[in-house]
Amino acid sequence: MTVPYTTWTIYGGGSIAIAPFCVMGIVNVTPDSFYDGGRHASTETAVAHGLSLAASGAHILDVGGESTRPYADEVSEAEELERVIPVVRGLIDALGSQHAGTAAGQGAASDSSVAVSPAYFPVISVDTYKAEVAAQALDAGAVIVNDVSACRFDPALRDVLVQKKPGYVLMHSLGKPGTMQNAPQYDDVVEDVFRFFEQELGALVRAGLPEDRIVLDPGIGFGKTLEHNLALIANVERFAALGRPLLMALSNKSVWEKLLGLGPQDRENATQAATALSWSPLCPIHRVHDVERTVQSLRVAHALDHARTRG
Repeated sequence: MTVPYTTWTIYGGGSIAIAPFCVMGIVNVTPDSFYDGGRHASTETAVAHGLSLAASGAHILDVGGESTRPYADEVSEAEELERVIPVVRGLIDALGSQHAGTAAGQGAASDSSVAVSPAYFPVISVDTYKAEVAAQALDAGAVIVNDVSACRFDPALRDVLVQKKPGYVLMHSLGKPGTMQNAPQYDDVVEDVFRFFEQELGALVRAGLPEDRIVLDPGIGFGKTLEHNLALIANVERFAALGRPLLMALSNKSVWEKLLGLGPQDRENATQAATALSWSPLCPIHRVHDVERTVQSLRVAHALDHARTRG
């Protein structure tokens, strides 16, 4: 039986609703994004893009200053701070007084008939594996840390998490972006990722980060072949035993190029199909580029699931 997760506790002790679904809109502040090619690399354009995602129904805005696509170059801490912090502050200012880090109950749709409306004021997430970037972003108003490294690239990040206790995305990856796609191998990818989560989740909780702050991301495209990725997407229910909700990030990833031969700008249909199929009460959080279409897809997925359950 799938656990119906309803809220996610974030920085400051407040919570956001994640049921029946929660959409995390991507705000890339990078010149080398695989998807938008640096279209939102300035503070002004990134803030404007974030506000557009909010108006489309995003519940979380995920601000990132370093590309983590396969074979991406690393960015210095100073450069990442220069990119990210002004955008976090700009979004907080622009969203106004109705945006608060403890905005309990704001976020996810309450039922399948919710309107897509800018009345939902999203919270801010920072997409980083660097301790100092995470700390300064939280001080600037972010409430979630989305980390592709599980605290392995910068171990000091764990100290920041334990001290500040933000919402935290614990993601599985196999090495750094520059090398993670070099012939990745697993005994059984689903069981290997399950054991990874079991180990890292336990370590974080023992270190002092409350379990209700943590969601799990299987890391689609991060050190995995096409077959690995498809196996993880198809078997999300395996992770129910871990007792934490899942975040799925399928948006326009190279898995769709490998499966269908599609370029970055032609993968939205595949993204929406996979997102709708992967949604469940166990997997309510979805990180995407196209918020409006995703909200529609998830409303359909939830409505069909609701009708199936009632029937």
